[in-house]
Amino acid sequence: MKVSVVIATLNRPVLLDRCLAALSRQTLPPTAYEVVVVDDGPHRATEAVVRRWSGRSPGFEVVYRCSGQAHGPAAARNVGWRAGRYPLIAFTDDDCVPEPGWLAAGLQVFLRPEVGAVSGRILVPLPRKPTDWERNVAGLERAPCATANCFYRKTILEALGGFDERFTEAWREDSDLQFRALAHGVTIVHEPQARVLHPVRPAPWGISVSLQRQNRFNALLYKKHPDLYSCFNPHEPPWNYYVTVGLMLFGGIAALYGAVPMATALWVCWLIMASAFCVRRLVGATHRPSHVAEMIITSLIIPPYAVYWRLHGALKYRVAFF
Repeated sequence: MKVSVVIATLNRPVLLDRCLAALSRQTLPPTAYEVVVVDDGPHRATEAVVRRWSGRSPGFEVVYRCSGQAHGPAAARNVGWRAGRYPLIAFTDDDCVPEPGWLAAGLQVFLRPEVGAVSGRILVPLPRKPTDWERNVAGLERAPCATANCFYRKTILEALGGFDERFTEAWREDSDLQFRALAHGVTIVHEPQARVLHPVRPAPWGISVSLQRQNRFNALLYKKHPDLYSCFNPHEPPWNYYVTVGLMLFGGIAALYGAVPMATALWVCWLIMASAFCVRRLVGATHRPSHVAEMIITSLIIPPYAVYWRLHGALKYRVAFF
């Protein structure tokens, strides 16, 4: 069997080069796979990396494609798998490092004709006392069919129409594809021997706040698959966020009407909720002063920001998502 490996990338040539180096060390014969790099740019540095690998690896074919001006990873991956020449499609990300036996282990499962897709294992190395951001990335280890490490038969992708390109950021587009596959009766198998390493990239201060924008895509996923969404996300809706925001808002309303004792009580409860949230995030995490300060400030900001983007998604996609 032969496989086309699809990598969507956006102006990260150093990480892409590392990923291609790992793919060049696969135990699978080089003639049994190709790599399709889809540039969601275009960016000259990305194309230069692909060109260098195309010239140095006889038998290991690396193909460059461009999806346009930053249409998102879903659109880029659609360009990639459609350009792939082989009946099996493997997805990984430019910031991943596939282990040498990754492709061979994934392809072995497809010897069973009933298998339509394979979910591999994602390993996120963490320090003994990780940051909140590092633990957030480690959630990928529990994500089924994440595009950092999954395989599909090309006929399945054709039948499903590929990724839904309304998911314009790297969030929930892989869950949507998985849910549609399950709804169509596709057999998905987890293969823990198909391993991909996902090192944690450095992140800017307050990254946990900006990530809340992704909540709008949760609304789209829920609209398309309400039952499966509830099954795979048992802790939703985040009532603690709604309570925290409610205490803050009603405290402000009470203060406007001169009910100072009530406003004080409500704001004290709000600070207790925010403090409890902050403490949960710090349990087992690093207690470096800068990280503690970031957790204190962002724990005040995240609940209202998360609720805003959830409601924004509900309005945008016209779904009762709370």
